[in-house]
Amino acid sequence: MKRERVRSRAIVGVGYDRATNVLEIEFAGDGGIYQYFAVPPSVAAALLTAESAGRFVNEQIKPRYRAVWVE
Repeated sequence: MKRERVRSRAIVGVGYDRATNVLEIEFAGDGGIYQYFAVPPSVAAALLTAESAGRFVNEQIKPRYRAVWVE
């Protein structure tokens, strides 16, 4: 999945597949890449415009959506 770079110390890039509602996040350092499932397009868009992408992921994504480690 193609990821878009974001301005964040915690996150390198974010990708979103509208056909499957899968959000992919590449974390900085050795955080790896995770895919989050059943994420609505509005939530994915809000992540890209969030004041703090890391905080948004911790508060709005991680507690609400199932994830798998990709690499």
